[in-house]
Amino acid sequence: MEAISRFFDGDVWWSFKRSPVTVIAAILATICILGAVLAPVIAPHNPYDLAEISLLDSNLPPAWIASGNAKFLLGTDQQGRDILSTIMYGSRVSLLVAVSAVAMSIVMGVSAGLLAGYVGGRVDSIIMRIADIQLTFPAILVALLISGIGRQFVPREMQDAIALYVIIFSIGLTGWVQYARTVRGSTLVEKSKEYVQAARVIGVSQTRIMFSHVLPNVLGPVLVIATLNIANAIIAEATLSFLGVGMPPTQPSLGTLISEGQNYLFSGEWWITVFPGVVLIVMVISVNLVGDWLRDALNPKLR
Repeated sequence: MEAISRFFDGDVWWSFKRSPVTVIAAILATICILGAVLAPVIAPHNPYDLAEISLLDSNLPPAWIASGNAKFLLGTDQQGRDILSTIMYGSRVSLLVAVSAVAMSIVMGVSAGLLAGYVGGRVDSIIMRIADIQLTFPAILVALLISGIGRQFVPREMQDAIALYVIIFSIGLTGWVQYARTVRGSTLVEKSKEYVQAARVIGVSQTRIMFSHVLPNVLGPVLVIATLNIANAIIAEATLSFLGVGMPPTQPSLGTLISEGQNYLFSGEWWITVFPGVVLIVMVISVNLVGDWLRDALNPKLR
C-alpha cells in the first residue's frame, strides 16, 4: 500500500493527470485491451462456435441500417459471423501475438546487449555486427522470410495449428536489435561506476554482477521501448495476416478481418473492413501516445 501511495504522489502520476491526450489514449487502450481479454465473457456471439454461425446471416449490414439485424450490432461477414464479436476475438489474437513477440525481443535483446556491453571485445563486435546486418533489412521483409521458411518445413495440415507460434517467432526475431543497442550503451556506462568496481573487489562473480547489479539499472529505457514496440508488433501482425502469411481465416485477427473484408469493399459490404480497421487504428494510436508520454515522463532531463 505504501508503494501505491508513493506512486500516486509521484511525478509520473502528476504528469499523467496533466496530459488530457494521454488520459484519453489510456482509456481507449484500456477499453481495447479489456474487450480483447474479456471477449469470451462479454462478446455477443462466439465466432468459433459453428452452432452460432449461419450462412443465411452472411453480409448483413450494421443494425442501424434498414436491412440490418439487431442481433448483429456491427453487421456480419461473408461467413455469417458477428463483426463485433469477431473484432473482440481478433483483437485478442493480435494482442497475444504483439505481447509475446515483444517479450521474446526483450529477452533476446537485453541478454545480447548486456553481454556485449559488459564483456566487450570480440563478443561485443560479433553481436553488434549481427545487429547491424539485421538493421539493413526491413523488419517486415525479415518476418515474411522467416514465416515463409517456417511453413516450408511444416506439413500443410499442421500449418494452421502452428501459425500463431510462427508469427510470434517471426515478429519477435526482428525486434531484438533496438533493445540490444540500448542496453549495450547503458551497460557501458554502468559497468564503470563505483558500485560495480566495489562488487568486483569483494569477489562477487561476473555473472552475478551482470544480472543482479547492472541489469536492474539498465531496464528503464527497455520499458519505454517495449510500450512503443507493442504498437509496432500489432501493425506487423496485421500486415502479415493481410498478406496471407499470418493468422489463418479460421483464427481471425484484425489483419485477417481486414484482408477478408477488402474483397467485399467495393460491392457495398464496407463494414467488414472498416470496423476492424478503425479498431486497429485506435489501438495502435492509443498505445503509441501512452508510450510517448511514458518516454517523456521517465526522462529526468524533462522533469
